[in-house]
Amino acid sequence: MFGLKRKAAAQAPEAKASATGRVAAMGMAGRAVWSPRDTGTLMRLGFVGNPVGFRAVKLIAEAAAAIPLICSDAEGRMEVHPVLSLLARPNGAQGRGEFLEALFGQFLLSGNAYVEAVGPGGLPAELHVLRSDRMAVVPGPDGWPVAYDYTVGGRTHRFRVGEVSPVCHLRAFHPQDDHYGLSALSAAAGAVDVHNAASRWSKGLLDNAARPSGAIVNSGEGLTQEQFDMLAAEMEAQHQGARNAGRPMLLDGGLDWKPMGFSPSDMEFQKTKEAAAREIAMAFGVPPMMLGIPGDATYANYVEANRAFYRLTVVPLVTKICDGLAHWIGTHSGTPVDLSIDRDRVPALHSERDAEWARIAGAAFLSDAEKRLMLGLPAMEDV
Repeated sequence: MFGLKRKAAAQAPEAKASATGRVAAMGMAGRAVWSPRDTGTLMRLGFVGNPVGFRAVKLIAEAAAAIPLICSDAEGRMEVHPVLSLLARPNGAQGRGEFLEALFGQFLLSGNAYVEAVGPGGLPAELHVLRSDRMAVVPGPDGWPVAYDYTVGGRTHRFRVGEVSPVCHLRAFHPQDDHYGLSALSAAAGAVDVHNAASRWSKGLLDNAARPSGAIVNSGEGLTQEQFDMLAAEMEAQHQGARNAGRPMLLDGGLDWKPMGFSPSDMEFQKTKEAAAREIAMAFGVPPMMLGIPGDATYANYVEANRAFYRLTVVPLVTKICDGLAHWIGTHSGTPVDLSIDRDRVPALHSERDAEWARIAGAAFLSDAEKRLMLGLPAMEDV
């Protein structure tokens, strides 16, 4: 407890003060401040510093990396192929899962993914995922990329594009950019700011539980600058921080406390935070139910949500990335190849696949060879 001590001081012949000198406002609302939208900042705020964005990206990237793939060429599906061997061990430091998770993660976070081919020529000996926040496209006079600049620590390495590009650039659709893709994280940047701000507000409430939000009103003469500074200092020392929680405030000399602002229940910060979390999940295509976000009743149960997650998010993502990667590898090897999803080995798609099998198997007008072709199975060998 404390009181405002008044000291006898020489009165100035003329004092100038604000018309609001009787009210010392301890807090006020301001304009919304949004974070920068560059790739590095978005990754730091939306993935490294946000649990919803982190989990959404990890969930998609890990699920996509675990999808079984089929490699085929003009002759049909093959169980053994150099491309499959390359993907099984893309480089000395990464296996298939880690490489693909990094590839899908970069694509989700920035809308762009870059893969470097290492080798003397032909089929690459190694594949490396490059950080998208370090890469810059160098367009030529006709607008097509002629090189890619990779900058680290002030040093730049230029990958020049010849007949065969040493870098595979995979990008998402962007309606306003010819060279870079638009990420889900960019679309959810506003929701990320709101979610992070709500988390900071909750943390600040815990750390400063004793600091009231309101104004000290002086019903008498205006405070001198010395008295104002003393009051502000004592408020900061005696009524902020968790250790001062619950400490009563003693005001002196005609000072009165007037509460201002809204209580946590009035502002419903928790609902705001949950709404922002749902927007982040929606931008990435992850059902909020799978992230443990309350208030979502889009799907009747978790199984339906998981099936929709694979059908609407994971499968299209893997298909897009594999198409671009297979075409690029084919230009290096000189032999076109195709990478596709083995839908029979994806547990989340079993019910839909079973229905497809039953429908095609019951088509009496189709031959066995046609049925196998429609189901994506290799041709039956002649016996």
